[in-house]
Amino acid sequence: MARVRIAVGPRSAEAADGAEARWGRVEGDVVVLDDGTRLPEAEVAYLAPVEPSKIIAVHLTYRSRIEEYQARTPAYPSYFMKPPTALNGHRGVLRRPAGARFLNYEGELAVVVGRRMHGVSVDDALAYVEGYAVANDVGLHDFRHADRGSMLRVKGQDGFLPISPTVVPASEFDPTSYELRTLLNGEVVQRATADDLIWGVAYQLADLSRLITLEPGDVVLTGTPANSRPMEVGDVVAVEIDGLGRVESTVVDWEVDLGEAGDQLAVSPNTLHVALAVPEDEAERMAAAEGSAS
Repeated sequence: MARVRIAVGPRSAEAADGAEARWGRVEGDVVVLDDGTRLPEAEVAYLAPVEPSKIIAVHLTYRSRIEEYQARTPAYPSYFMKPPTALNGHRGVLRRPAGARFLNYEGELAVVVGRRMHGVSVDDALAYVEGYAVANDVGLHDFRHADRGSMLRVKGQDGFLPISPTVVPASEFDPTSYELRTLLNGEVVQRATADDLIWGVAYQLADLSRLITLEPGDVVLTGTPANSRPMEVGDVVAVEIDGLGRVESTVVDWEVDLGEAGDQLAVSPNTLHVALAVPEDEAERMAAAEGSAS
């Protein structure tokens, strides 16, 4: 039976601050912890069911997204990293800083590595997988101009990677045949199948393991299809994959002062191009109009 990880003890309304992480399993409407404690499932605070040393995400991998951007298909995939502190659990919150406008969802298939991978071939790569989960690779594109493309402030903020409550064993899921759906307030806003992937899971794992050792528990995010768009405060976003379940989050306002140091929130042409999927020339005009109006 798939295991879940929850927060037990004092915690804030927005995070498991100060809480103890405990493992257990879901039995109907109850979560049974490893020590036998039984808790109502509807009341538990889920944590991500993984403890990775690193999280690696890929840029463009779905044909629908490349077509949406009117971009050329890359010759090979390219990647970026998210810190483990970006992890978030099912039914958690996504904090949008005050003044930000472009907090986007990105529904994705997450791969959890089961044993050390280094120099593994495409044909052998899936044998190294522990299991799969559903993920939302959230991004705050108001920081798209920052960090010289590393995506740290766009994709790496605390809580910007909700993952479904359980990791489904690799033997129970076929990463070459699935349907992914993202829902915003109950309406399907992203839909894609594995057939839309340019580079499948095995290829991505083999590509990464040529130069980067993937350790047990590491997470690889395999990309998002077309129609990633900004969310508003109060929105409920969910990502589903048949056979893997669902991860759901609620967007909340975060009254934080970001003004003391560093790059500030801004609407750049790249912000508009990525967050709204408008052509680059139109994004340039829109950003210039915003600048002249301010």
